[in-house]
Amino acid sequence: MFGLQDSKGSHQGPGAVGDPHLKKHSWWQVMCLTGVDYFSTLGYQPAIAALAAGVISPLATIVLVAVTLLGALPVYHRVAGESHRGEGSIAMLERLLPRWGGKLLVLVLLGFAATDFMITMTLSAADATAHAIQNPLAPGWLQGQNILVTLFLLALLAAVFLRGFKEAIGVAVVLVIVYLSLNVVVVFSTFVEVFAHPVAVGDWWHALSTSHGNPFMVIGIALLVFPKLALGLSGFETGVAVMPQIRGRASDTEENPAGRIKGTRRLLTTAAVIMSSFLIATSFTTVVLIPEKEFQPGGQADGRALAFLAHQYLGVGFGTVYDLSTIAILWFAGASAMAGLLNLVPRYLPRYGMAPGWARAVRPLVLVFTLIGFLITFLFNADVDAQGGAYATGVLVLMTSAAVAVTLSARRLRQRKRVVGFGIIALVFIYTTIANIFERPEGIRIAAIFIVGIIVISLLSRIRRSFELHATHVHLDRQALEFMSTNLSGPIALIAHEPLRLTAEAYRDKLTSAIEVSHIPVDYQALFLEVIVDDSSDFETALEVHGVVRHGHQILEVHGPVVPNTIASVLLHIRDVTGLMPHIYFRWTEGNPVINLLRFLFLGEGEIAPVTREVLREAEPDVSRRPWVHVG
Repeated sequence: MFGLQDSKGSHQGPGAVGDPHLKKHSWWQVMCLTGVDYFSTLGYQPAIAALAAGVISPLATIVLVAVTLLGALPVYHRVAGESHRGEGSIAMLERLLPRWGGKLLVLVLLGFAATDFMITMTLSAADATAHAIQNPLAPGWLQGQNILVTLFLLALLAAVFLRGFKEAIGVAVVLVIVYLSLNVVVVFSTFVEVFAHPVAVGDWWHALSTSHGNPFMVIGIALLVFPKLALGLSGFETGVAVMPQIRGRASDTEENPAGRIKGTRRLLTTAAVIMSSFLIATSFTTVVLIPEKEFQPGGQADGRALAFLAHQYLGVGFGTVYDLSTIAILWFAGASAMAGLLNLVPRYLPRYGMAPGWARAVRPLVLVFTLIGFLITFLFNADVDAQGGAYATGVLVLMTSAAVAVTLSARRLRQRKRVVGFGIIALVFIYTTIANIFERPEGIRIAAIFIVGIIVISLLSRIRRSFELHATHVHLDRQALEFMSTNLSGPIALIAHEPLRLTAEAYRDKLTSAIEVSHIPVDYQALFLEVIVDDSSDFETALEVHGVVRHGHQILEVHGPVVPNTIASVLLHIRDVTGLMPHIYFRWTEGNPVINLLRFLFLGEGEIAPVTREVLREAEPDVSRRPWVHVG
């Protein structure tokens, strides 16, 4: 359970929320942390694009770049402004769709996010393995050992996180600068080769024009093929998730961190422009200079097109250095994904009561995610191309959710032009997501497994934790304390009352009934306790108890998600504050006990008296210190 309270933020990553007093970083440094995931896709994206689109891949890549700069970038600029604590678009949708519907949507999106991050780990490790094995200097015994090498890289990644993962941003800066510099050399050298051999360009153009007819047909096919290239859109969701790591201005406040938001938008724009430039350049040089057969499974350029060109035109020495750089950044991309999972899961599930206590700790989660990574590696045989569909599905669903979230946000603020603009972007992403699912259905199957697993485990955990105290803290206002200050010897008698019946007759009848079936004196000034259920899907809440007078009766009024657990928390707090033992008086609840149980689990109501007693029993094992529950 080491790391259960990881307040120092030692596991920095896409979802990290660090201590406000810890060191922050410049936006370009944090961009490198995002970049180990985003920029590392250059290791396999050109090869996957060439395999999927053939000679059209440069035109399909231009479509991809247009969607990136004109669609994804404006969407995530707005997400950065509205979700500046690093929660991303998932939190925006949670706020726009409250209660159980919002919670269920979050669980589904967490399933897709888990697909994105888990496949990032396994796909990156598999591609790093391909670069290592296919290097000319690699020992012969490594040939055909892709699964074992990939498992070793995943295990090494887990070992690093079990030991502690510090100074991630500093390492990311070095890796990204070296990797992008080597890619600049490769792109420049290959462009020199392209212009030195115009015949190759002519052959490509001839193949493009003869195989697909007129230019309009080529453009149409490029638009249809575009969803297959969706891997090049990764990085935006992690870009907004790292916001807490960015250093803002001295004038920033927690409610309006303008400097941090501006830095994040610079990060997103710069990363998108850099990646778009590389994607266009590499999609052209790879399809012109590399024979088509080399892109096929088992070919020299399968999953490593730029590495193939580095060896081909810059020699084995430079190619080996390029391979080492690619292996390092791909492996570190898995580290970035692991850090994202370690910060994403504890952010939502424990707060919903939908995760066991150990889900807040680092080491158990690392072991769980590593075992899942092993399973995915075996299922996909450590094949980069086979995992591309699942990765693209996770990325596209998250981007679609972001586009929908900003559209709904603009609609709520009555910004009509932005509603239209963001709505069109959302439709583009919806089309791309659906097309990708039909083209590569294994992605939605993997995501469905994650979604079903998360929902089932979450609901079982919520049921198991239903009898816990939910309050993060309880506060009694001045009036509430004054109501209890007249009783110096105890016990303190409270009568549970439904806040739906607020007439003077209802209070009078409830008090008379409590006196008849209990030992309360006739002239006793009893307190009424009323719980108002706001959102029964919430779990961890702060309770504010207000003292009010209604029809001459003293009433403690409190808002909470679940009636029995809220009552139990208030009773224990009264006991601790006053030193007197509270006694609470209930009437039996009418109705079928099974239906009442379901009402308790999902609506926060149901059979109040026995559930309150059970919550108190689990919270206070010492019966002599346990508040009394009376039912009649």
